[in-house]
Amino acid sequence: MGADYRASMRISDVRVVVCSPGRNYVTLVVETEDGIIGIGDATLNGRELAVAAYLSEHLAPLLVGRDARRITDTWEYLYRGSYWRRGPVTMAAIAAVDVALWDILGKVTGQPVHQLLGGAVRDGVMAYTHASGRDLDELEASFAAHLDEGYLAVRAQCAVPGLDTVYGVGARGDYEPASGELPDEETWETAHYLEFVPGMMARLRQTFGPTVHLLHDAHHRLTPIEAGRLGAALEPYRMFWLEDPTPAEDQTAFRIIRQHTTTPLAVGEVFNTVWDCHELITNRWIDYIRCAVSHAGGITHLRRIYALAETYGVRTGAHGPSDVSPIGHAATLHLDLAVPNFGVQERMQHPAGTEEVFRTGISFDDGYLHPGTAPGLGVVFDEEAAARFPYQRRYLPVNRRLDGSVHDW
Repeated sequence: MGADYRASMRISDVRVVVCSPGRNYVTLVVETEDGIIGIGDATLNGRELAVAAYLSEHLAPLLVGRDARRITDTWEYLYRGSYWRRGPVTMAAIAAVDVALWDILGKVTGQPVHQLLGGAVRDGVMAYTHASGRDLDELEASFAAHLDEGYLAVRAQCAVPGLDTVYGVGARGDYEPASGELPDEETWETAHYLEFVPGMMARLRQTFGPTVHLLHDAHHRLTPIEAGRLGAALEPYRMFWLEDPTPAEDQTAFRIIRQHTTTPLAVGEVFNTVWDCHELITNRWIDYIRCAVSHAGGITHLRRIYALAETYGVRTGAHGPSDVSPIGHAATLHLDLAVPNFGVQERMQHPAGTEEVFRTGISFDDGYLHPGTAPGLGVVFDEEAAARFPYQRRYLPVNRRLDGSVHDW
């Protein structure tokens, strides 16, 4: 059962660990005076040290001495109590604290986090993964391999003729966009892309039939009217969703897209608070909200976003690439199990070496994920192993059109 729930649960130590077992991760370790440890994910791809500094220099001194069980009060204190609110660095740091406290509460009560959230409303969480190729034959082979692994839903990205590099397609094997001491520069031209993608989806539907869930990510590359045209062109292929069709700083852009297509729309992986998606949800301009636990203030805030989305018929599709650590991935799965309006969960394999630092009880069976039933998050973080993988500076790419101008990546 663990420690007596009525006993004092004051926080005695807070540590920030940055490591790179195949890629960079920022982990927050929160320890109570009676030795219970909770862990949170504060990874922000390409800006890891900014969050680590925010945690160690600004939040850690506020946590020592606080009651670890007062999760909502701590969230409010760190968010409302700060004049400078929102933003990816702030909200990733708050998320790590929040998730670590949920982990502690689960260990204290002897319950997995999803049980603390009201219990599971499903037996597993349908996941999708990424297929890609440098040409259509290679994409088709990648897609087939993931179906053989048991996936029911697959995202498809392919190199576009006439462009040297394209988002979502690696030179070899798995795609990891953060690389290099300085940003790589990729190339883009919207006309090439819009001409190519509908034919790509037609081939996948013809090859793999009508029942597999087919997803695609435009990765913020299009204007609203271009996105509307693409969505309309994709309607015959019954997409599960078209993701991030346009930059979402202007939420009203999605009103234009919605007027031109019935293809389901997904957005939100770069969102940090409910205010980033309030209009999108309440106007029903999107079908899936993709905020990540690790980037949107943790479990406490993300479930508020999900509750708003449920009211308006919007389902969840949480961000889950390899830069969300196994801690963040597990936290997301616990929330996925407990919310009524779950849609799908992104899953990418973490790089080799990650399992030496993070050990989880996550299982994947017949297309569905489960975080396990261990108390708390069900993740063990090995600080000694983490010390063997020092931080390495990495950047996400920068995107340029063929005329040399910088474009949205």
